[in-house]
Amino acid sequence: MPESYIRGALTEAMYLILLSLREVRHGYGVMQHISAITRGRVNLGVGTLYGAINLLLERGWIETSGGDDRRKMYRITPEGRIVLENEVQRLSELLSLERDGAAQPESRGD
Repeated sequence: MPESYIRGALTEAMYLILLSLREVRHGYGVMQHISAITRGRVNLGVGTLYGAINLLLERGWIETSGGDDRRKMYRITPEGRIVLENEVQRLSELLSLERDGAAQPESRGD
């Protein structure tokens, strides 16, 4: 099992999909929203998007919410919200290391 799964770290795609699905959206809507919120830096391909969506569905972090055979709608689940909140906390802690200077090498006094 990959270390990132054990620690709970999400891939950027998974994080952005969960973030996007705080509102009900279909797959193409998720792609558009992610592109918009990242100012075009992240443009998920169809394979990446639906691979991640299938994994998030398997884990119970998102669920389908209506739609039709042609266009499924998705939304984040309560468990997915917890995962997203934990990831935000983890990322905030990483950023605080830099802000607090903890990432600077210690002087050895040589």
